[in-house]
Amino acid sequence: MEKQIAAGLAIHLLFFDKEEGQLIGDCNFTNIVRGPFQACHLGFSIAHDHEGRGLMRECLATAIQYMFAELGLHRVMANYRPENKRSAQLLNKLGFEQEGIARAYLKINGVWADHVLTSLINPADV
Repeated sequence: MEKQIAAGLAIHLLFFDKEEGQLIGDCNFTNIVRGPFQACHLGFSIAHDHEGRGLMRECLATAIQYMFAELGLHRVMANYRPENKRSAQLLNKLGFEQEGIARAYLKINGVWADHVLTSLINPADV
């Protein structure tokens, strides 16, 4: 990912606990495409002991706003495994809309796994 970041094709953000300074999560915007597409993919994770407190939603809302307002992107795409209910709820709360199911989308632990495809369009473009 370092090469993508250096080329302006990715951004990696780290989230820290304000009081303890401890790393609690991260997100990355990858495959940033310019030109007529103006889009990227979003990935995210948070430490288990910080799940369910709204922290990731707060961090992602700010990060996505930056991608739209400062980088001028039109679309952010995020994909998750159908059984990942937490990601589904989080993306829904952020305004992502389901676009479909990609069968055998990623090979995870040696097995091809389906993924739900979602996207969020820059409100300024609607």
